[in-house]
Amino acid sequence: MTTGALLRQLLQERRGLLVPGAANALAAKAIDMAGFEAVYLSGAGLTNTFYGMPDLGFMSLQDVASHTSAIRQAVGLPLIVDADTGFGNALNVRHTVKTLERAGANAIQLEDQAMPKKCGHFNDKSVISCAEMVDKVRAAVDARTDQDTLIMARTDARAIEGFEAAIARAQAYADAGADITFVEAPVSLDEVQRIPQALSCPQVINVVIGGKTPVPDPEVLRTWGFGMILYANAALQGALLGMHNALHALHRDGQLLESSGLVASFEARQAAVDKDIFDQLARRYSH
Repeated sequence: MTTGALLRQLLQERRGLLVPGAANALAAKAIDMAGFEAVYLSGAGLTNTFYGMPDLGFMSLQDVASHTSAIRQAVGLPLIVDADTGFGNALNVRHTVKTLERAGANAIQLEDQAMPKKCGHFNDKSVISCAEMVDKVRAAVDARTDQDTLIMARTDARAIEGFEAAIARAQAYADAGADITFVEAPVSLDEVQRIPQALSCPQVINVVIGGKTPVPDPEVLRTWGFGMILYANAALQGALLGMHNALHALHRDGQLLESSGLVASFEARQAAVDKDIFDQLARRYSH
């Protein structure tokens, strides 16, 4: 079974596949080491970590493609890639899908925001017409060369047009060929529950820690039939807190010891990047 086919199967099970987001290859390796079944390249996380800027449409296709390639080389997990709006119109989306598929994406997420896009849990978003997004989805579906490359279509219309309009958009995107749909930022548990009931293809619930969507226990989400429970930036938020704590202690004390419990050991750091494998390779290829 290919990695893409495995991802399709996992999502079709509707058991709430728990997927953390990675902003870079090291985070993806940590997700793999923790035992998760898939990884998500977060556009917001990439923008925050790569540029030190908020999620306001600053990343480029090349940024996403290079990080996709790095993560693909680092882990063998199914890889879902956030491609924002596809970086333009339907023709741009075609190029985006081909580029990211070559880089190693098993699923490519596109959204219906107007540029410059914003984090789905920011205020003052705007969306393109449903018809324009349908054309983008059709272009994405046509562009993939592997039928196991999944197209995920996200709508941000809940904040602009209301919940029912968002559901209608998601259905239109599924009808256009999207394998997965994603209604971003529902604002009540009733809305969350209704999403997988209203739509036949697998659904994503995006858990944004501190965001607009109230989220019940994961077992409840699984009972409701979500295909994926996404924690797009849990690793990033954990890493940011860890950096703050370690650096505050270093600034305060003038030193930072392994025994502080604030840093991974030297050995753990090398294990995370498979240094032992490179040592074996060095011995193999030395005279």
